Amino acid sequence: MLFQNEEEGRLVSPDFNNESDHETELTLRPKTLDEYIGQVKIKENLKIFIDAAVKRGEALDHVLLYGPPGLGKTTLAGVIANEMNVQIRITSGPAIEKPGDLAALLTNLNEGDILFIDEIHRLSRSVEEVLYPAMEDFSLDIIIGKGPSARSIRLDLPHFTLIGATTRAGQLTAPLRDRFGCVFRLELYTPEELGTIVRRSAGILGIAVDEEGAMEIASRSRGTPRIANRLLKRARDFAEVMGEGIITEKEARRALSRLEIDEYGLDSIDRRLLLTMIQNYNGGPVGLETIAAAIGEEAVTIEDVYEPYLMQIGFLSRTPRGRMVTNAAYRYFDLPVPGQQTLL
Repeated sequence: MLFQNEEEGRLVSPDFNNESDHETELTLRPKTLDEYIGQVKIKENLKIFIDAAVKRGEALDHVLLYGPPGLGKTTLAGVIANEMNVQIRITSGPAIEKPGDLAALLTNLNEGDILFIDEIHRLSRSVEEVLYPAMEDFSLDIIIGKGPSARSIRLDLPHFTLIGATTRAGQLTAPLRDRFGCVFRLELYTPEELGTIVRRSAGILGIAVDEEGAMEIASRSRGTPRIANRLLKRARDFAEVMGEGIITEKEARRALSRLEIDEYGLDSIDRRLLLTMIQNYNGGPVGLETIAAAIGEEAVTIEDVYEPYLMQIGFLSRTPRGRMVTNAAYRYFDLPVPGQQTLL
């Protein structure tokens, strides 16, 4: 049976991380827009907004970055800070438990500084209410005392830039979303862009990889740089121990085959989910909770981690009656497509 903690060790999970991976990721992050690979339209617009703000001597307008995990939202926030030549304070929505926590962060900012809040959709409502005047008027309303003697004072804040990042833009409240002047959706990367990222990361880490080896890794990385960098390090291990230390196309294929990651970037868990739906439920429609019970996984994990990529490559669809496996998934497993047998 597949248990929840298996997700923590999935190489193709954009959220999978450990201490050494985190340290390596920090060294691989680009520092400027010129170094940042991919997201061309976002970079072009950001360049204009940043140059205009610097020219006027103002803080950049508040920025919202959203999209699947692992695409570089935190990295892009750091790039913006470097381009603006200001300091950045990094926190997350769940870490700001009460309004006082947010007030402490905001009052310690300097003019033009950036406050980056990851998973901003998880802010509590009370914290969000305090954030509204801070974003609009650069001020904080603080209540001092209790009962009849309580009084409100307003603290002026330096002009700062809030950068919010979220994987679930739909869960942001309308008042908060409307206060962001710049809203960008990060898209999945093309294999060519990921190939460039792999070669850049290999150069920084001192890993020998040729053009074909880099593209083989890139093509199986589910359009996500974080996954590409992780697979690059695992392919290096196989190349050093079982090969000649150079990641060629052959070495990359052998490593990824040993890791059970196929040409589509699917791993054993993805395949189990699809096969369970095909074999047990005739391909659907089947409810999310039923799938979760069948494979021993949490429904929220299936919805947030497994389904998005399977839907992007056209193997899974969501319908009002439940989830359904597509004809492309049947062909992937070399299984007859339902309803087409009579046409043979």
